[in-house]
Amino acid sequence: MEETVDIPQSPAQQRRQTLLGTTSIAQGTQVPLVLPQIKPLVQQRISVGYAEMDRVLGGGLVAGSLTLIGGEPGIGKSTLLLQVSGAIAKNVGPVLYVSGEESIEQVKMRAERLDITGEQLYLLASIELDVIAEAISHLKPALVVVDSIQTVLSNHLTAAPGSISQVRECTLQLMHLAKSTHTPIFIIGHVTKEGTVAGPKALEHIADAVLYLEGERYHTYRLLRGVKNRFGATHEVGVFEMHGEGLVEVANPSAVFLADRAIGATGSAVVVSMEGTRPLLVEVQALVTPSNFGNARCTTNGIEHNRLLMLLAVLTKRVGLAVGNHDVYANVVGGFTLEEPAVDLGVAAAIASSYREKHIPPDIALIGEIGLSGELRPVSRLALRVREAAKLGFKRCIVPSAGKGAQVTRELEHSALPGDFRVITSSTLAVALEIALH
Repeated sequence: MEETVDIPQSPAQQRRQTLLGTTSIAQGTQVPLVLPQIKPLVQQRISVGYAEMDRVLGGGLVAGSLTLIGGEPGIGKSTLLLQVSGAIAKNVGPVLYVSGEESIEQVKMRAERLDITGEQLYLLASIELDVIAEAISHLKPALVVVDSIQTVLSNHLTAAPGSISQVRECTLQLMHLAKSTHTPIFIIGHVTKEGTVAGPKALEHIADAVLYLEGERYHTYRLLRGVKNRFGATHEVGVFEMHGEGLVEVANPSAVFLADRAIGATGSAVVVSMEGTRPLLVEVQALVTPSNFGNARCTTNGIEHNRLLMLLAVLTKRVGLAVGNHDVYANVVGGFTLEEPAVDLGVAAAIASSYREKHIPPDIALIGEIGLSGELRPVSRLALRVREAAKLGFKRCIVPSAGKGAQVTRELEHSALPGDFRVITSSTLAVALEIALH
């Protein structure tokens, strides 16, 4: 008869077992279950009180979810989550806000500035995971916010707070705590100079959702971008504006980004970029000047540098623009960052406009990816982009004819577009530029 030997647990495993107990959700099922036998969870999402943030989360918070929010220092992470805490405390139930960097008096001062009354908003200034877990068990809150994960300390590890082992272990225990108590938890993570969350990459793998708060510190607009979401679409974007009373939602970002556009200026084009499921119209500016120092410079803001170099090479080789001995500056208005290739046509048109000193008519929007042969390649969700341009008052839209461009154009002609709106298709960059700069 074989003897069973108990394998001793490490201190971290013992601590995790104490925190979690024997809840089946945290530990998983003891035996495999066939898929039809598993009953689906029927849970309503919790609105955070801000439609822009609900959009990024996929419709609201899911019970038992762990959400990581990263961003540069001073960008507004703590302000946003304190506003969310105040909204949920007012509309849903008690909220526990754990501050490891500020005293509760400092948090109260910020809450008063944000006009948060907070009758059910509980503040806790502690970095010990034991104290945080006990407070959650006693209070049973509707939401927990931990600011920040780099300050939380597990007493069963000898490493200092903020180290890789502490951050990973504390995040894992908070994740199991969220699952076992069905409590949604927000954790704030600092970022490194490269823009990634400080600590191991596993920190993002553990969390159910990872959001980044982006924006230039000296611009008022902030973008909440979802890069991972187990309960909704990724790469959704919510737009906020920083005011003295906190972050305010921007319901129509396209109109805001185009509000101060200079009509008739050269080197300006409007592109339609898809951010998740939302089309955004953004102004792209370019300035091309002769180089006075021998080596031409290429400077970008909001556009990938290598992508801009490729577009300059295509303009030189396929269109005949001699920009090789010119300094080129490209900028996205409002501190926005454009990543998808569907904005290539607009960027190239802005460069050509500045080089030729011909302005692009203000009623034209440009959509299209540019290939190395100078051809315009198809883009996704073309119809949605065109409708957004028409809704904002544009009269013409230049799109690729390749792929489903012609089919989408025919469909749009029979849809509810304004009668004076035209969709112009083009197969090459050279033809599109002739139309835009005519």
